[in-house]
Amino acid sequence: MTDGAWVSLYSGGKDSSWALYRALERGYAVERLVTVHPEGDSYMYHVPATRLASLAAESIGIPLLEVEPDDFGAADAVDSGRQGDEELEPLEAALRELDAELPDGVGGVTAGAVESEYQTTRIEAMAERLEANVFAPLWQENPRDLADAMLDAGFEIRVIRVAAYGLDESWLGRRLDADALDELEDLHEEYGVHILGEGGEFETLVTDGPHMDRRIELEYETEWDGTRGTIQVTDAWLE
Repeated sequence: MTDGAWVSLYSGGKDSSWALYRALERGYAVERLVTVHPEGDSYMYHVPATRLASLAAESIGIPLLEVEPDDFGAADAVDSGRQGDEELEPLEAALRELDAELPDGVGGVTAGAVESEYQTTRIEAMAERLEANVFAPLWQENPRDLADAMLDAGFEIRVIRVAAYGLDESWLGRRLDADALDELEDLHEEYGVHILGEGGEFETLVTDGPHMDRRIELEYETEWDGTRGTIQVTDAWLE
C-alpha cells in the first residue's frame, strides 16, 4: 500500500465508481473524490450529470473536490493529443494543491479506464509527475465480466446518454441489468457497440451500490434528436 492519501478520479459513472469501490475494498485510504465539470465537450472526461457527484459523495461519505475548468473547446480541436494534455492541466493543478493540503500528501489516484490508451497514458504520466501511484482495476479486463461483477456487487446503474447506432431513446434512463447486458452484447455483434460504452456509445450514472449509504433518486426529462439523446435531470435527492 502506498504512502499518502488516495484520491478517486470520480464522475459518478459506473467505471470511476467501480474503481473507487475496488480501492475501498482493498482498504486504500481514499480521502477525496475529485470531479471535473467540463463546460461543453471533452476528450478526457465524462460530461453528463457530473453535478450529481456531490450527492453521490454525500452518500459515499468522502469529501468531494470539484474542478471547474473553462470551456475546453473540444469541438474545435484539431490536435487530439494536445487537446488531451491541455484538458488534464486543471486536474493536475487541483491535485497539486490537494497534495500540499493533505497531511501526508497524495499517494495514489484511482482511474476507471478500461481500454482507452488515450486517457490512461495521460493519467499515468500525470501521476508520475505527482509521484503518485495509479490504481486502475478495470484496465484491460473483459468488459462483460466487469459488467457482471458490477451487478453482482449490487451496483444500480442508469443510462443517462446514448450516442450510437442501435441505441434508441428507450435506453435513456434504463437500468443496466442482465437483460440489458445481453442486448448490448447483441448490439456489439451487430453494430460494434462496446458493452461498457468505452467508445462513448453511452454514459451512465451509479445511483446505488455497496459503497453508498443512500440511493440517488432522480426526476428527469429525455432529449432525443433522432440519433442520440440524453436525460436532463430536473430533480435529484438521496433516498
